[in-house]
Amino acid sequence: MTQDECYYLGRVTKAWGVKGQLMLFLDVDAPEEYAGLDSAFVEIKGLLLPIFFHIDQLNGNRAIVTIEDSTPDEAAKLIGHDLYLPLSLLPKLSGNQFYFHEVTGFRVVDSQHGDIGTIEQVIEYPAQPLFQINKNGTEVLIPVIDQVIDRVDRESKTIFITAPNGLIELYLDDINTEC
Repeated sequence: MTQDECYYLGRVTKAWGVKGQLMLFLDVDAPEEYAGLDSAFVEIKGLLLPIFFHIDQLNGNRAIVTIEDSTPDEAAKLIGHDLYLPLSLLPKLSGNQFYFHEVTGFRVVDSQHGDIGTIEQVIEYPAQPLFQINKNGTEVLIPVIDQVIDRVDRESKTIFITAPNGLIELYLDDINTEC
């Protein structure tokens, strides 16, 4: 299993108690959906290694777990390491909801300017994520916010947007001749 086949679940943050339990921070929107989780991959020196555990307590985004077949010292070696799960375990989204990795390669069509290009990646900035779009070798950055995204068509791999006035013109000088 590689990181490209997985999504980031969270991190092992610290030891808990005296019986070798660990506290995990689950970096997910709905941690309660992971209450029955019994395994994950831990990243150690660039490799994803499976770990098996049972959740003793789940409180918000924090989970107290006991690692199976592990001594307290062995469990403590996992502190500070990131956790991953296979992409296949992500719940399916519908409508205008999407995972950032899912829309790489989608076309972006603006309501005023037409085909803007192909999403190369979603850049996750603290203020807001941005679509990084390639339009014939020119980079176009579009905010990933509900007010901009009109519709996601998974079948045609197209996202329809209404970009803020003047934004696309900042990137593409000859927009009217390219559309």
